Amino acid sequence: MPFALIRGTRGYLERITHQINGTYTNGWYDSCAVMIRRLIETLIIESFEKNNISHTIKNQTGDFFYLSDLISKTLTESSWNLSRNARQALPKLKDIGDKSAHSRRFNAVRNDIDKINPQIRVVVQELVYLAGLK
Repeated sequence: MPFALIRGTRGYLERITHQINGTYTNGWYDSCAVMIRRLIETLIIESFEKNNISHTIKNQTGDFFYLSDLISKTLTESSWNLSRNARQALPKLKDIGDKSAHSRRFNAVRNDIDKINPQIRVVVQELVYLAGLK
């Protein structure tokens, strides 16, 4: 993932991006997919917080929703207009992250990450702007 998308935003986002790129370089593709999932989740929350609507993505006890519900809320949020490409990409990014994190018999390979790389860029770039980080 191009570090330039995240550079100058927040330290923790930069560290997650370094981890994404490091795990990819080292061939740890399941770890890479999980970190991509984490970055997307974090950027969604940042976007809702920036727009003062984070209460819409929290449960009754104040905890943020799980990623599937965060994505649903992101796709239906009327405060912004995600591109068609980002709308189509979000579920795909979640899917590979979920498989890598939760499927006992799935092991991501380089091609799994390479296939979603264009979608990562689109989603991350849009969410960074929605979150007012650039």
